Amino acid sequence: MSVELTPEVDELLTEFIKDEKLRGKADSTLDTYESYLRYAFEYLDCHPEDLSKTELKDLLHHLQNEKDGRRGNENGVSGKTIDGYFSALSSFYSYLTYEEKLSRNPVSPFQERYLDNDSTGGEEERQLISVSEMSGLVMSVMKTRDKAIILLLAKTGIRRKELVQIDVQDIDWDQQSIRLKPTAKRTNQIVFFDDECARILKKWLEIRNEADPKTDAVFINQQNNRLQRNGIYTVVTKHAENIGLHDSDSDRLSDKFTPHCCRHWFTTHLRRSEMKREYIKELRGDKREVDPMETYNHIDREKLRESYLTHIPQLNVQ
Repeated sequence: MSVELTPEVDELLTEFIKDEKLRGKADSTLDTYESYLRYAFEYLDCHPEDLSKTELKDLLHHLQNEKDGRRGNENGVSGKTIDGYFSALSSFYSYLTYEEKLSRNPVSPFQERYLDNDSTGGEEERQLISVSEMSGLVMSVMKTRDKAIILLLAKTGIRRKELVQIDVQDIDWDQQSIRLKPTAKRTNQIVFFDDECARILKKWLEIRNEADPKTDAVFINQQNNRLQRNGIYTVVTKHAENIGLHDSDSDRLSDKFTPHCCRHWFTTHLRRSEMKREYIKELRGDKREVDPMETYNHIDREKLRESYLTHIPQLNVQ
């Protein structure tokens, strides 16, 4: 390519790389980011503030069909490389919005629409909805209990069984955290929730307490007993079906929106926001790999909470 970056764009990229280094990114990652970003803006020949869907589509088409692959005689690069380009772009625009140089990140919604490559190794893919679709789902629910259930699943990534077992005394309102009951599948028992989740959860608890519940469970059924797994499943799928996200008659996993899709949503969108992988694993409660050094690798809970509040998507729930 004969196009060169303008001094202004070159300076923005340089400052971005410095900022990423300050955030602790590895030198190899920074080298890749800089290479991808320079190539992208040289190819597009536009100022960052002028980047639109048209330019992003043009770049995607170019990477898929025209840019030489690693062997030099192939048209188009690998899907993994394409993901790398757009991850670099999204990080760059996240930096620009944080520094208030731009008002929005145009790359993130583009990634959601065109670059959902969360395949399962040839198995059928579980449905992943966008942040705006999750917001639409929660906002469509009128019943406070059901809204609190879906919101808590999405904001914490917990499993149905874990949600069923939550008691009122398990909630720490000062830290906005929940201590989950021990299960075979979970390591970390502490999960966090944010302000908008806290607001809806408190509304539900006010209603719950007026019902004279027969249990300490946070979520109760019409008989004032602990709501069970099937009840949680029905709550999520019923409301998802109402807005066209769930087809109960379909045999395809991708046509269904179940409670586990909330865990999938939670994980994917934290990863796309570039939360540290070890933090995501900690919040998910994943079993840690056997490593003698793991004994010395302690995650500071306050830093984990701060990172969670920074990265968890906001749904603007009313």
